[in-house]
Amino acid sequence: MSLWSRKSLALPQPEEALPGRDAYAFPLATAHRVSGRSLVPPFPAGFEQVLFGMGCFWGAERRFWQQPGVWVTAVGYSGGYTPYPTYAEVCTGRTGHAEVVLVVFDPQAIPFARLLEVFFTGHDPTQGMRQGNDIGTQYRSAIFTTTVAQAELAERARRIYGEALARHGFGPITTQIAPAGPFWYAEADHQQYLARDPQGYCGLGGTGVAFPAGWAADTPETERSAPSP
Repeated sequence: MSLWSRKSLALPQPEEALPGRDAYAFPLATAHRVSGRSLVPPFPAGFEQVLFGMGCFWGAERRFWQQPGVWVTAVGYSGGYTPYPTYAEVCTGRTGHAEVVLVVFDPQAIPFARLLEVFFTGHDPTQGMRQGNDIGTQYRSAIFTTTVAQAELAERARRIYGEALARHGFGPITTQIAPAGPFWYAEADHQQYLARDPQGYCGLGGTGVAFPAGWAADTPETERSAPSP
């Protein structure tokens, strides 16, 4: 393991981050390989967005585009400092970004609680700066929210699922929950990668622990769409 590999398990300080650039260094993909829908805004009125980081974004994205009520997904980078990063830069650990999936969804067709269940049960959220054999800050577990309601329900889900995991002998959840900052699209080859190569690499693996039934049933309806400050 190199010196930088050891350092990459800690997030860089802003002054340590790579400088980035003022525009994308590569052409953006514009259409989803599966649905054909636009990967870029504007999205339908009334739909919500959230960013999920759960390890390698190839397998994570497929989990979400398969959910009824999800309008479109895209992979990219968020949670760090470097503007318009490349995949190679993110992999150095010097951008601070996580590999994330942008999920655009219709809250009338799929509740946010269901997306949280897909997120938490679709990977092991107790592993810190890694996911299985994928090691580095870009593989950390993270939820970047866009509304107050999302943030509150995500915090609740983390607590409740953490209690369920503890009952099965797992350690504490390390998932980062924070308001979403800029989302930087990944290169076209990464978008919907497992639709192009269904047998491609996917290092995700859940814990096998389910959410307690009805955990989100009493979430006030008035809180579901409150905008972030």
